[in-house]
Amino acid sequence: MRAVVQRVAEAQVRIGGEVVAQIGAGLAVLLGVGRGDGEADALYLAEKTLQLRVFPDPGGEMNLSVSDVGGAVLAVSQFTLYGDARRGRRPSYIEAARPEQARPPAILPPYPVDPSNAFIRGGPWGLPAARDLQSLQLLPKRVA
Repeated sequence: MRAVVQRVAEAQVRIGGEVVAQIGAGLAVLLGVGRGDGEADALYLAEKTLQLRVFPDPGGEMNLSVSDVGGAVLAVSQFTLYGDARRGRRPSYIEAARPEQARPPAILPPYPVDPSNAFIRGGPWGLPAARDLQSLQLLPKRVA
């Protein structure tokens, strides 16, 4: 599982010009599911995302999580995170999970962790998305 976590002032997902999911300040998560990823990987990544200290405390230090600041999380599928362009000019997505395997609840039960103060919303899976982005953090795949 691969995720790009981006701190946002707001984020929304539009399909055909219609807003289908949106949040205020918080985190936008672009989530790529790979072959062999399972519920344990989803749980690890959800917990890690909710606990990332990427928001400033009153002293200006990055010490607060999205839960601490009462922010929101918007998760959107992004199979292209598994694109491999090391050979040739056309990326291979062979390592990405098949759509039916990557779609909730097959891989990501409705956020299996207690998000405390975080408001969590899922975006559509397998459809184009648009987001407002401010900064980014990369999370590695879970190591057993």
